[in-house]
Amino acid sequence: MLELRNVCFAVQDETAEQKKEIIKNVSLTIRDNEFVAITGPNGGGKSTMARLIMGIEKPTSGQILYNGEDITNLSITERAKAGIGFAFQTPVRFKGITVKDLLVLAAGTKLTTAEACQYLSEVGLCARDYVNREVNASLSGGELKRIEIATILARKPHFSVFDEPEAGIDLWSFQNLIRIFDRLHKDMNGSIVIISHQERILNIADRIVVIADGEVMTEAASQELLPKILSDSLGCLFHKEAEGITAFGKDGE
Repeated sequence: MLELRNVCFAVQDETAEQKKEIIKNVSLTIRDNEFVAITGPNGGGKSTMARLIMGIEKPTSGQILYNGEDITNLSITERAKAGIGFAFQTPVRFKGITVKDLLVLAAGTKLTTAEACQYLSEVGLCARDYVNREVNASLSGGELKRIEIATILARKPHFSVFDEPEAGIDLWSFQNLIRIFDRLHKDMNGSIVIISHQERILNIADRIVVIADGEVMTEAASQELLPKILSDSLGCLFHKEAEGITAFGKDGE
């Protein structure tokens, strides 16, 4: 179980003397074996929340507890060792490291080529074309995204955070991702948090948390809250002021 207790995060505003609050006194609990989708308008603080959970950013105030232990000041490496996994919105490239090397590092043990290929196949990549490739600029954003998700499968963390996994993914791969997340939830006996505004991801979650302007606006079971998000009752939260388009775009966009 992961708990955020009165978590705040602020950064220095370059145009003013005071700090700008990004996350405002958020308290949230992710229970064991729960699949939580965090959604909300762009710029509302969703990705910042994910980075705070992983330790990429540290709270200005408040606490983060994992299985009862205060991890607020633990490093990314220490959190990873504790069983927390993270998939970036924009995956990192590693020149000189092959896809198989990355999978072995994630698994923490030796993998046969066949085992590495199995993880790649699960995310919709032709394994023989990728297993020995370098994780560098020759790979597209969508390919990197799928490889990163394969490393999460290999690592088998107890608590997984995915920051907008649909970004840069084509429609076929997105449909495959839905199956992967559903399997992760059912088979890996761990908690999953996905930052997303895609309807089909929200639909398979146990609970939806809506974050806007750095605060938890509402949260409820997916079956209860999703219809409200799709209707006018919460739709106003998901409109870009300038463009007037909802957060729910076409699948894979």
